[in-house]
Amino acid sequence: MNFPYSQKELDYLMERDPLLGGVIRAVGFIERTVEEDVFSAVVHHIIGQQISMRAQETVWRRLQELLGEVTPDTLAEADTEAVKGCGMTYRKADYIRDFAQKVRSGEFDVEALREMEDSEAVKALSALRGVGEWTAEMLLLFCLRRRDVLSYGDLGIRRGMMKLYGWTTMTREQFEACRERYSPYGSVASFYLWAVNGGALSEEELTKLREEVR
Repeated sequence: MNFPYSQKELDYLMERDPLLGGVIRAVGFIERTVEEDVFSAVVHHIIGQQISMRAQETVWRRLQELLGEVTPDTLAEADTEAVKGCGMTYRKADYIRDFAQKVRSGEFDVEALREMEDSEAVKALSALRGVGEWTAEMLLLFCLRRRDVLSYGDLGIRRGMMKLYGWTTMTREQFEACRERYSPYGSVASFYLWAVNGGALSEEELTKLREEVR
């Protein structure tokens, strides 16, 4: 499943921000895959911290092979050393088993996240061991499919923003001004800022775009 959005959100962003609009027109529609199961998404994101996507998928595949199915029961009952042997650090293995135990006991209700406001869901997720604010925000975006996630903690988003507007530095106030301009579709804006940071447009193309918008 891909993140759900349509031309409506793109039209809004293009009207609100002509520079971002130029990127949207140049890049076209971006599809981003989302995860549907909240429990496995949290585990997947903890595993993926500070490693490449390829390494993350390798570890995840090994964990699936070990457990058969990654559920609160199978993970809570697994041996920590065996989980670590899938290719993750002992700390990560401890974090995901602790999370599984909390879900199995009812201490943490993953489905309740779906009904929470964004700030409430970030607070609840960030209280878990191994989940910081950035990971929580990525879970809101790529699992809970929240529409207005623009993470200051994401280096790719900040770099994309600086490249787009031609800034050599960026203050938190500038970031928040952009957040307000993109709202309530910050999540879709994030996709295009990541694309800019990834080189979807050359520096020459960005410079030309900025000149056209002035």
